[in-house]
Amino acid sequence: MTATEADHQSAPGQAAGPAPAAGISPEPVDENIWLEDIYGQEQLAWVREQNARTEELLEDADYAELEGRILEVLDSTDRIPMVGKHGEWYYNFWKDRDNPKGLWRRTSWDSYRGGEPAWDVLLDVDALAAAEGQDWVFHGANFLRPAPGEPHRRALLAFSPDGGDANRYREFDVEARGFVDPADGGFDLPTGKGNASWLDHHTLLVATTAADLPRTTSSYARTGVKLRRGESLTQAEKLFDIPEDHMMAIVAHDSTPGFERTFAVDWISFFEKNTSVLRDGAWVQIDVPADVNLSSHREWLLFRPQRDWTVNGTTYPAGALLAAGFEDFLAGSRDLTVLFTPDPHTSLQSWSWTRDFLLLNLLRDVSSEIQVLDPRRPGRDSAWASTVLDACPPLHDVNAFAVDDEDDGEGSDDDGTGGGAVISEGEAPGAGNDFWLVATGFTTPTTLTRGTLTRGSGPGADARVASTHEVIRTSPSFFNEAEYEVQQHFAVSQDGTKVPYFQVAAKDLVLDGQNPTQLSGYGGFEISRTPAYSGAIGRAWLERRTAESAGADGGAPHRRGGVYVVANIRGGGEYGPSWHRAALQENRHRAYEDFAAVARDLVSRGVTSRQRLGCVGGSNGGLLVGNMLTQYPELFGAVSCGVPLLDMRRYSKLSAGYSWIGEYGDPDVPEQWEFLKTFSPYHLLKDGVDYPEAFIWTATSDDRVGPVQARKMAARMQAMGIPNVWFHEALEGGHAGASDNRQAAALQSRSQHFLWRSLAGREA
Repeated sequence: MTATEADHQSAPGQAAGPAPAAGISPEPVDENIWLEDIYGQEQLAWVREQNARTEELLEDADYAELEGRILEVLDSTDRIPMVGKHGEWYYNFWKDRDNPKGLWRRTSWDSYRGGEPAWDVLLDVDALAAAEGQDWVFHGANFLRPAPGEPHRRALLAFSPDGGDANRYREFDVEARGFVDPADGGFDLPTGKGNASWLDHHTLLVATTAADLPRTTSSYARTGVKLRRGESLTQAEKLFDIPEDHMMAIVAHDSTPGFERTFAVDWISFFEKNTSVLRDGAWVQIDVPADVNLSSHREWLLFRPQRDWTVNGTTYPAGALLAAGFEDFLAGSRDLTVLFTPDPHTSLQSWSWTRDFLLLNLLRDVSSEIQVLDPRRPGRDSAWASTVLDACPPLHDVNAFAVDDEDDGEGSDDDGTGGGAVISEGEAPGAGNDFWLVATGFTTPTTLTRGTLTRGSGPGADARVASTHEVIRTSPSFFNEAEYEVQQHFAVSQDGTKVPYFQVAAKDLVLDGQNPTQLSGYGGFEISRTPAYSGAIGRAWLERRTAESAGADGGAPHRRGGVYVVANIRGGGEYGPSWHRAALQENRHRAYEDFAAVARDLVSRGVTSRQRLGCVGGSNGGLLVGNMLTQYPELFGAVSCGVPLLDMRRYSKLSAGYSWIGEYGDPDVPEQWEFLKTFSPYHLLKDGVDYPEAFIWTATSDDRVGPVQARKMAARMQAMGIPNVWFHEALEGGHAGASDNRQAAALQSRSQHFLWRSLAGREA
């Protein structure tokens, strides 16, 4: 009897679920619900048995060589050490072979710019973990703004005990190179999900699930408190709380001199939130629809609507960027300034303020474009004068963001220009108008550039913003990029929509349908898949070679490399909010139809065939490829499915799943379960289907999606007698599946080696 029939009886030893409450969708009997006990001994024994079986299959001599080559990429000391500026120092977190948990360190600008930085190590996380007997995973630092003229000295450091989303926050003194002892008033917050922000030297704003503070159904913080030195979280003054069924509460303070503001966010669902600012001891909600994204910078308030937004008779399209004076808007003015308007080919991905200018990161048919806006001068197509930054080659991803928008040069030797730039009257000295530029492509190693923006001469909209910049670092090459080319193609989905995708392959690719091809995608949460260099993909897939074989046309035998493909399907953000909304909830099928259309296009163009085509995805991408497995098995020879959602009936009750109802729908609502069950892979399995080979992988400590959906899918498929179903669960590593480079290399190697064995090793 098929274990997926909605009306089947309980499996042996499993009780049927309780009768649902009135109006709640019934739950199909789940014979694998016992695997939802994440840390149960019986369950972990099952995991270890599965791991041993998979490792026996995959970890052969070729795997060992592959893992070593990927680890060499991850541990390379020639990688760009990305830095963040705080005061006069540039901070970096670094992992390598000798420091698997990492070093938190800093250097001066002159040292960093010189190419061989003299690093001042502030914290050795490996040594900390050994001393405290806890496998800490470093999750970042949040600095306290010092008094004028004083150095940045105190920071809150975030540590996860297992790589999950829950963090312990501890106060650190960078000059003393140690934690501030709680006995002396140092902050040390117990582990929980949430955030912490400095209000002043003696006070934090904290939203957390630690100390038994209330949590939402989504497992995040429900309450914001003001925590003073010497207090416990339970003694802290409560500032803010939200309903239990909302996603999370956040409290934070903007300490920009002259523009100090305290904010609270009621994050209702993944794409809806209400933001309030503290005025005279009371919260004042900023009056916009919940699906309008807000950000502030000094005197400005910016708006990006997720849906068309009508204000005083004017409709602003979804994905536009608008501006208003912060105080004017709070006072009731609705005079909005249009800074960016999307078109069918162009979307706004992000923005960043320098001291005096606004950087817009755009995508035009999934290739980057950067515009610099000047609030002081009127524009033509934008209300503010706009200059295109000449830094974006086709089919590349380039992002610009500020170095330190608050650096006015006081007390600092770093002018960010090397002494060569001229500062116009009225502009910030120092690094306030400096920006980082990070550029990458599938066959272009990442380059880090630093630039300085200055206001050009000329009247009004004709005045361009000038940019002087220099390349600071270039990542090393890890494969022979010159042998490969990047192409962009468009597949036609079932409803006629053109879906772009990138193809990376050898320049001499033979279009005979016999090339091992890996198709990757995501398609959710308005996240864009853009070109990116990966030494691991280059080594594990592009440069790998099949045994010598003849083509389908009987041509001369030759060895083939892999083809790597990234699909830009609906549900993502490549074309802005409308591209995302097109595949929400009851329209989720469009994302899967898009991905299937790309697969068919690859076959019709002669790139590959069903036997040679595999797909890979993680998290929401795991749900994507889970649906390829169950709904389009005829298109794929192998599926690698990582940290996935798969059980869409119970996903909202597992880990942080409740927070994604806005994306997928609520399975407890009968009308919504009707469409949810059409893309719930766990419930779509059927007897008698020729399924692709499947590798399902996850992590025990993943507290976002959790490991149980992957466990249950593998268990059900194996019980149904489906051949070649493999499962592996990392016992640590969180949602990323890895907390250090060796774990990351092992994770990537298993997935890549599985796909290669399945697609390149079989007979056509």
